[in-house]
Amino acid sequence: MKYSTKVSDAVHILAFIVLNPRGSLSSDSIAESLHTNPGCVRQLMSALRRAGLLLSVKGHPKPSLSKVPSAITLLDVYKAVEGEKPLLHLDTHTNPECGVGIHIQLSLRDYFDQVQRTAEEEMEKITLQEILERYQEKLLHSDGHTG
Repeated sequence: MKYSTKVSDAVHILAFIVLNPRGSLSSDSIAESLHTNPGCVRQLMSALRRAGLLLSVKGHPKPSLSKVPSAITLLDVYKAVEGEKPLLHLDTHTNPECGVGIHIQLSLRDYFDQVQRTAEEEMEKITLQEILERYQEKLLHSDGHTG
């Protein structure tokens, strides 16, 4: 099973833009940092643009944030790239003839919804600015490896 890294990659893109104001901000450069292909970067940047988090002009590799980092939350990024996709997913392919197969999924739904609400409340408290500050802390405490 493959897990989505869209939120992580989208935050990486936003951070890369902030941390490289004079460097190349082409999808190729960002893709190299992410170890992915430029098409993936362009898709994520498009989603961030549609969500109002990123400003860019096609053909000009100078994207910028549409808001200051302290005004962009992890929830903003999550909603931009995942939409309404939940963090946890019910198995909808259980045996409908089995009481456990049906009722355990219905029982789990309430808890999964609770987890989703709690996660979103927490993501709303975390800003891109805080993530950048944590990045700087990690950088200072590393062995000089900036990756």
